Amino acid sequence: MLQDSASPLMEQLSYFHDHTLMILLIITVLVSQLLLSLFWNKYTHRFLLEGQMIEIIWTILPTITLIFIAIPSLRLIYILDEMNNPSITIKTIGHQWYWSYEYSDFNNIEFDSYMIPTDETKNFNFRLLEVDNRIIIPFESNIRMLVTAADVIHSWTIPSLGIKIDATPGRLNQISFIINRSGLFFGQCSEICGANHSFMPIVLESISPKVFTQWIIKMTKL
Repeated sequence: MLQDSASPLMEQLSYFHDHTLMILLIITVLVSQLLLSLFWNKYTHRFLLEGQMIEIIWTILPTITLIFIAIPSLRLIYILDEMNNPSITIKTIGHQWYWSYEYSDFNNIEFDSYMIPTDETKNFNFRLLEVDNRIIIPFESNIRMLVTAADVIHSWTIPSLGIKIDATPGRLNQISFIINRSGLFFGQCSEICGANHSFMPIVLESISPKVFTQWIIKMTKL
């Protein structure tokens, strides 16, 4: 039960998930049927010493099955690494235990994003997920995310977008994505990064390009 996809990356990941599960289902049914037949039949062959043909078959069939899984998997890996003329570049920095964001394309807009404490979330529906400063991006725009860390290894992860990228100190990783629709998308750090690892959520708000432009103008005036 994956989350509803909100990006082409997540759509492709969902298709690959369904494709692989269908192959596993076929294998499970076939092996179960063979095992059950062994329990109930009483046929024996005392003079069977070798079976070259059946050995060839049960060597080739798993190879073909792995090829059917490997080819879509390799295609998906290249799709995830593809980078095409990003409209916006955002730098994300992981700290213990909060995130920092830098919009370097727009006069260096910078802010930190902390989780709102539970005693202050009475007016919110998202306990342990709401933050004081959300990351804002326009939908249907190619976004490049540069991810690093200032102290220990973190991981910037949003499941509904199909994004999971490590934030490593001294290293700058990048990923490109497009969001199909407006909405709120939640994520969390998926690397165990210390005592408050569970309390550095990610909230991404996708809005229209027109409203995003107004937000940028407002932020530059602060």
